[in-house]
Amino acid sequence: MRTMAVVKRIFQQMVRDKRTLGLMFVAPLFILTLFHFLFTDNVAENPKLGVAHVDSAGIKQLKKQQIDIVEYSKVGDVKKRIVDDHLDGFMEMNGNDIHLTFENADPSKAKALQVKIQQMIAKEAAKQQKATMKKALQTIQQRLSVPIKIEQPQSPTIHTSYVYGNKDTSFFDTLSPILVGYFVFFFVFLIAGIALLRERTTGTLERLLATPVRRHEIVFGYLLGYGTFAVLQTLIVVFFAVKVLDITLVGSLWHVIVINLLLALVALSLGILLSAFAHSEFQMMQFIPVVIIPQIFFAGILPVNEMADWLQAIAKVMPMYYGGDALKNVMYKGMGLSDIRTDLLALFSFAVIFVTLNIFALKKHRKL
Repeated sequence: MRTMAVVKRIFQQMVRDKRTLGLMFVAPLFILTLFHFLFTDNVAENPKLGVAHVDSAGIKQLKKQQIDIVEYSKVGDVKKRIVDDHLDGFMEMNGNDIHLTFENADPSKAKALQVKIQQMIAKEAAKQQKATMKKALQTIQQRLSVPIKIEQPQSPTIHTSYVYGNKDTSFFDTLSPILVGYFVFFFVFLIAGIALLRERTTGTLERLLATPVRRHEIVFGYLLGYGTFAVLQTLIVVFFAVKVLDITLVGSLWHVIVINLLLALVALSLGILLSAFAHSEFQMMQFIPVVIIPQIFFAGILPVNEMADWLQAIAKVMPMYYGGDALKNVMYKGMGLSDIRTDLLALFSFAVIFVTLNIFALKKHRKL
């Protein structure tokens, strides 16, 4: 009977806690559904290859490999043309030499394109060899008594270069900048949310609200207080990732710090905001699978531009979409602040919106 009394109490407690029930039964379905659409509803795009001085037979073979071809009569600066025209690679033929340049922003995509081009070259070489052999046999038939030397077609020499990274670039090199930003975002959100929740559960916030202090002063006070520790945490994570783990950094370390500090500010203001709607640490943790985990899906690990339109629209309201893009551009591609100003502006806008909502959310506890 005592056991049943405990069971009855737990049942009553769980039924009253609608948020916990939602976490148990709805959140797994939400994450699974998100996974389903992310991995099944993607629109795979053909790689886009610029070509110069490639004959019509070669272009025809490339198109058979499901490669979108952009023909150029003049080459110029190949790497600049790849970046400006959003190409995945460039192929230039000079006699029997083939020069390949890959954008390599996504190493797996660059390697797939390289395999397709090599398959095309192999097919063309086999085709030429077959034609040569056929011609030689015809000659032999015409000159039965004369020894004939069969000419072997010379295999083309392939010269490969990359806009970003090199031939040893791995998928982790493009993933690591995103992970640095995501860990900063995740832990700042978690610590800020739970810390402010303790302020409420211990009565500190209520006592503070009993004073003449205004709501925006409280919010800015929390932001500055917890923000100091968030800055320290961000600096430690960034320096550890770059200096100890030797994660790829082509651009400026200070630009990386600026991006991560903005991400930390967004996470801090978001954590404080959501903590206003939680009554315990457990309820605060329930926001993680709904608010924080989906951020990683749209941070750039998966190609957002190949997702369905409605998934791309969701990505645009995720702070990590802009943070991941900015970090990847600086750490892997070596871009400057002027190149990522749109991402920085978006992150700053998120922070302003969340801080404003925090000021209004405090009305739940006191009206000034």
